Amino acid sequence: MSGVETAAQTRFARKVAELRTARSMSLAMLGTATFVSRGWINNVEAGRRWPARSWAAQADVVLQADGALVRAWDAGQREREDSEGVASLLVASARDSNALIATRVHERDLDSLQDVVEQLAIGYLASPARPMLEQGMDVSRELTMRAKVGAVRPRELMDLYLGLGRVSGILSYAALDLGRSDIARTHIETAWHMADMAEDSELKAWVRGTQSLIARFDQKWEAATSFIEDGLRYAGQGTSILRLLSGAAQCAANMGDTVHAIEYLDTAERARETIGLDSLEGLFGFSRAKQWYYGGSSLMWLPERFALERAEKSAEAAIAAWEHEPPEQRSLDDEALAHVYLATARIRLHDLDGAMDAVRPILELPPERQISWISKRVSNLAALLEHEEFNGSQQAADAREELRAYGS
Repeated sequence: MSGVETAAQTRFARKVAELRTARSMSLAMLGTATFVSRGWINNVEAGRRWPARSWAAQADVVLQADGALVRAWDAGQREREDSEGVASLLVASARDSNALIATRVHERDLDSLQDVVEQLAIGYLASPARPMLEQGMDVSRELTMRAKVGAVRPRELMDLYLGLGRVSGILSYAALDLGRSDIARTHIETAWHMADMAEDSELKAWVRGTQSLIARFDQKWEAATSFIEDGLRYAGQGTSILRLLSGAAQCAANMGDTVHAIEYLDTAERARETIGLDSLEGLFGFSRAKQWYYGGSSLMWLPERFALERAEKSAEAAIAAWEHEPPEQRSLDDEALAHVYLATARIRLHDLDGAMDAVRPILELPPERQISWISKRVSNLAALLEHEEFNGSQQAADAREELRAYGS
């Protein structure tokens, strides 16, 4: 479903719910009659899913709506198309405007471009991936053009490389959040090259951490560990060492190594007491909440009850901390994922009520906030409920159906 949501679309969703209630039909009954799941119907009535016209016509017959439901769908579709057209024009106009700026390389000084990079790094934490990708591309084009035409003074060249490295890192994150690890790898390799040209160890450590993150996304744990080991050579002042150690804990936990997973997390806890400030925060920082988040996302995979209980507490601490974080440190996507990790730990602790309480706010997120990490982890939740230990549990079956309806 598109991220565009209109008044007519909302009216259609309400119409479905009103007609179903008037006919005394449950979600499951309407789903069976129209060949979809109960969760699918729930998403339609909540405005999270825009169905095909064929479904609207079928539901119109089942609900005896005499064409009212089809007319409501047609009105909603017209508004959606109008809204999407305007949005596309706005994006295109912004891109063209930025392209014009980029051709006039002397009009903006390098300091102002570095400010834009900083704003992107901070803004990324609270913004959907797609607009960040578009903005990052615009800034990257302008910085690249400056490098090509030599529109910088010699002493500014290192700053230009640093800016290009950071923008490439932002593009890598956006590509990964949109589910394209192959493209993310291309951008992060560019970031590494730029960090090397800029001779910036802090960015090198961050890049190696991100290369490990991409490898973990692809479940290549040994490669992910190798990137971390190399990244530790560059980690100095700032939070990179915490991010790398926490990533190492994720790798160890996913390879079933409880001892080293706990050891890495404990070492990171001790190291936080002595670290200095990052030169750039936002996407390039590693807040206290993020560190707890990594603890939860690591330990939730381990079989030991003490590890699962620590994972639960870490995820709870991350969620509570993010509620009070300043914008430059509050990552909305990670905050959402922390809810999923909390639910994962609780399922493995057989607390199904607590698990669904934790994850339901995430199931209601708008489409533009449903990044690939969230989709993968919610699918993992549903898979956990298929284990034989939950056989015969109606509560587990209901929870599994609700989770599978997410994004369907």
